[in-house]
Amino acid sequence: MACKTTNSDQNQTVGTSKPNVLFILADDLGLHDLSVTGSTYYETPNIDRIANEGTVFTQGYASSRVCSPSRASIMTGQFTAHHGITDWIGAASGTDWNRNDKVLPAAYNHALSDEVITLPEAFKSAGYTTFFAGKWHLGDTPSTPENNGYDINKGGWEVGSPIGGYFSPWENPMLPNKEAGENLSLRLAKETSKFIQDQNGMPFFAMLSFYAVHGPIETTEERWKKYRDKAEAQGIAPSGFEMERVLPIRVEQDNPIYAGLIEQMDVAVGLVLNKLEELGLADNTIVVFTSDNGGVASGDAFSTSNLPLRGGKGYQWEGGIREPYFIKAPQLKNAPKEINAPVTGADFYPTLLDLAGIAQPESIALDGQSLKPLFENENLEDRSLYWHYPHYGNQGGEPSSIIRKGDYKLIYYYESNTSELYNLKEDPAEQNNIASEAAGRTQDMQAELLAYLGEVGANKPVPNPDFDETKARQQQIDRREKLLPRLETERKQMLSKDYKPNETWWDSKLTKD
Repeated sequence: MACKTTNSDQNQTVGTSKPNVLFILADDLGLHDLSVTGSTYYETPNIDRIANEGTVFTQGYASSRVCSPSRASIMTGQFTAHHGITDWIGAASGTDWNRNDKVLPAAYNHALSDEVITLPEAFKSAGYTTFFAGKWHLGDTPSTPENNGYDINKGGWEVGSPIGGYFSPWENPMLPNKEAGENLSLRLAKETSKFIQDQNGMPFFAMLSFYAVHGPIETTEERWKKYRDKAEAQGIAPSGFEMERVLPIRVEQDNPIYAGLIEQMDVAVGLVLNKLEELGLADNTIVVFTSDNGGVASGDAFSTSNLPLRGGKGYQWEGGIREPYFIKAPQLKNAPKEINAPVTGADFYPTLLDLAGIAQPESIALDGQSLKPLFENENLEDRSLYWHYPHYGNQGGEPSSIIRKGDYKLIYYYESNTSELYNLKEDPAEQNNIASEAAGRTQDMQAELLAYLGEVGANKPVPNPDFDETKARQQQIDRREKLLPRLETERKQMLSKDYKPNETWWDSKLTKD
């Protein structure tokens, strides 16, 4: 990989007074998967601490509805159409796509560009020690964490899911197994805590990038029972799923396995936050908490419900891209507790540099904007936000691109070359498509979106010459008449008192020899 340099003469000298940064990134966690954001089922006291002690961005967005593009935007400060990683790395595209769909997904970049200066590289050039733990999924060698600005890497490689599960022994060449039955989220938190302690007060940028709560979802018997009993006490609904446009979608938060997985991640977050307190670093450490895309309501493990938001991971609606978005910046004593401006994952790059007093590298073009003025009760200039996902996911979302402008959100669909338009202020659940009644606004926003995509050279899908309409109709019938009942049966099994996945509860009961 080519050597990357920044304009170091523009970076301020870093001393011990420089703020540290702890960036905590969850995987597939939905906006309402936290108690602080409204869940009455999941319990997240440690993550809630970050929100309660910091600033909550009520309209915080991931930069994509799936993982790799969103993570690339955090690393580069660019929208997905700009950096070109528009799907999760490893997904098929073009003529390699073997599903019966109307269009062939567009080609996309499979690694970070050599030319971009990543967020950790910018911090490293300013004298920070940089650390990464957990999920990477931004390319294989040479596109590794180590070649993109991280001094230390614990567990980051090209694979995007926890191979081998959440309890040791797992399969991860960058995170050797130590203790049979050890929990993956806790291990990543312990590695992060050790790194922080080893810095002896020198400034650091640490990314704790959990594999949780990505499937396969797993938990201990004790946590499963806790949340199974809680679901029963709250009243188990007769059904937990409905049909969305393409796939069934979960409409109840009552999955005890997923709840246990969330709690384990929350405990891990608490371990790192407590280490900051123990070392006297909490008042000089910026803490970020967010997720890379919406909760999995369809496809994968059908884990959670994002209601009242529509959709979930992979979907073009708000449930696919709206996220917990918390920033605790202790040096900003009068920062508001809540900010309502729309912001995205691309904004973290300039914001964190600004909060740390580090000049932005001049050689790269950022799409994100520093949010520091919002912390100082000022306004950002009006801007349009863009999302580009010319692909099919595993969750029922459709190939489309999005523009948000003020209160309005337009979704342009590549299968039909038509758009939906929603007024998110009046209709945050996206139930009323006003594209026809607001035809002028629809035309203007669609034109702006397509012009932007043209300017950045975004790849687009092409028609699938082998698409079979009859086969597609039968597939939808099967999803409604076969898949939906099967999901309800599996839900009832998870909530039954005698549920037992296997003898070791996904190896959580293993002990050292």
